[in-house]
Amino acid sequence: MRKGEFGQPYTSDYVFDETVTTALVRRGKQEATVKAGKLILGSKEESIPPLARFVRVDERAFGEAWVNLKSARFARLSFTDHTILAQMNDLKIDAVLSFDSGFDEIVTRIS
Repeated sequence: MRKGEFGQPYTSDYVFDETVTTALVRRGKQEATVKAGKLILGSKEESIPPLARFVRVDERAFGEAWVNLKSARFARLSFTDHTILAQMNDLKIDAVLSFDSGFDEIVTRIS
């Protein structure tokens, strides 16, 4: 991703939340949480460039995600995953970098 091999990477506040929370739960240490956050957001103090362009989940994406979640069309996807799909539509993104195979039937997934 850092090499730009797949184009401009994007992430959202919801994905950031899931990432740092997972780091805390799995490692049980605040340092792991902060390290994960710095890898995504970057750190001027440590000369770490941001990993991706940060996009917030807005009202429109939230609403689309909620409608799609309620429809159960993609029942294996979480609400955060549905926000990702909504943002992909908005930003004309054609692939997602994810370990979640639930995306496979919907979009191109890079793992």
